[in-house]
Amino acid sequence: GAAVDAAREADVVVAVLGDRAGLFGRGTSGEGCDAESLALPGAQQQLLDALLDSGTPVVTVLLAGRPYALGSAVARSAAIVQSFFPGEEGTAAIAAVLSGRTSPSGRLPVSVPSGAGAQPATYLGARLAHASEVSSIDPTPAFGFGHGLTYTAFTWSDLVVHTEEAPTDGEFALELTVRNTGERHGTEVVQLYLHDPVASVVQPVQRLVGYTRVPLAPGEARRVRVEVPADLASFTGRDGRRVVEPGDLELRFAASSTEPRLTATVALTGPERRVDHTRRLHAVFTQEAQKAQETVEGA
Repeated sequence: GAAVDAAREADVVVAVLGDRAGLFGRGTSGEGCDAESLALPGAQQQLLDALLDSGTPVVTVLLAGRPYALGSAVARSAAIVQSFFPGEEGTAAIAAVLSGRTSPSGRLPVSVPSGAGAQPATYLGARLAHASEVSSIDPTPAFGFGHGLTYTAFTWSDLVVHTEEAPTDGEFALELTVRNTGERHGTEVVQLYLHDPVASVVQPVQRLVGYTRVPLAPGEARRVRVEVPADLASFTGRDGRRVVEPGDLELRFAASSTEPRLTATVALTGPERRVDHTRRLHAVFTQEAQKAQETVEGA
């Protein structure tokens, strides 16, 4: 009642919700404080829904130990700030983000579920862990692993695949351009996911195999290059040994696990190779500044 009345009189509502930290049942999140549901604890969802119904823009801020389902607030909030448990300097950091003094650049380390009945899940699921015709439940998250927004926008373009085929002991080389097309300085996070369509052992649909942060001023662009060792496609085979198998792969440059931007199809060739202690399991990113776009005026 009072909160809704105040909301109707306000220009904007900052609704700060989440958990009470504690141990062994003394809080809603912490060691020994498990949850039967991923709905916001207590009456917080009802409060949030009432504030959204007020018609005043609502910025939902979460200080929580786990990713809660937010119901209609996913689509109806003017913005959502997820800070988890940010520590003693957390409120100052949140204030900096809300005021615009800081452009946020964090990315979700977990998925935010669509429904309160979701089980703890990872983006690393095999195909049957995703939405399919064999289940009546759609586990697609509201916000996927790796998702995050800031106060500017970016375009990704000009993907070049320098190495489309590589032996099972080789590597791939690719590059793309990332440009800040907005009016604020910001940092984009280029994430690289690997999809193996066919393998002798069931694989996750995709795996994050590398990422790089790209800070850009308004209008600035950088050329981002990555070298991807074939060892990153390795997995534990049926005999318990780690192997790299020949075959096609997809390398997906993405803003999150649910937002692929540019995809390259590459192929590993040659014999299956057993991977030993000399394996290379890190993609190597490099960046270089790119000249500003030239405008060509018509005659």
